Amino acid sequence: MVDLMETFIEDRNRIQPHHANNLGTTHGGNVLHWMDETGAMSAMRFAGRACVTAHIDSVDFELPLEIGDIALLEAYVYGAGRSSVRVRVRAYAEDPLTGERERTTESYFVFVAIDEDRTPAAVPELTVATDEGERLREEALGKE
Repeated sequence: MVDLMETFIEDRNRIQPHHANNLGTTHGGNVLHWMDETGAMSAMRFAGRACVTAHIDSVDFELPLEIGDIALLEAYVYGAGRSSVRVRVRAYAEDPLTGERERTTESYFVFVAIDEDRTPAAVPELTVATDEGERLREEALGKE
């Protein structure tokens, strides 16, 4: 069994000009790439093995990330099947000087754990042992 809080991953990327479009904001594809990578790290931490992306729910780009912002990504596992792992992923624009953050993007991913032959492999049971973990799980289930 693996606890939800053990799967909580944060990743940061500083937005550089090569990440941006002609408006000075990050290409959505870059944000989606970072979300997929962070979600996969969370899924792999949970499964204890390689995981591949099987499904991405709709992705809502609510606010842009500007050049100079920090893209803060958060991901955690909130559900699991036999070989599937459900991960909530959120992106924030974080001010590098103040640490203030504003959510820009959110989505839900499904990853599948795979073995050495790249076939689906069993994953452990997800547990929730803290109030914070229960809050995160309930948030994810409520928005799914």
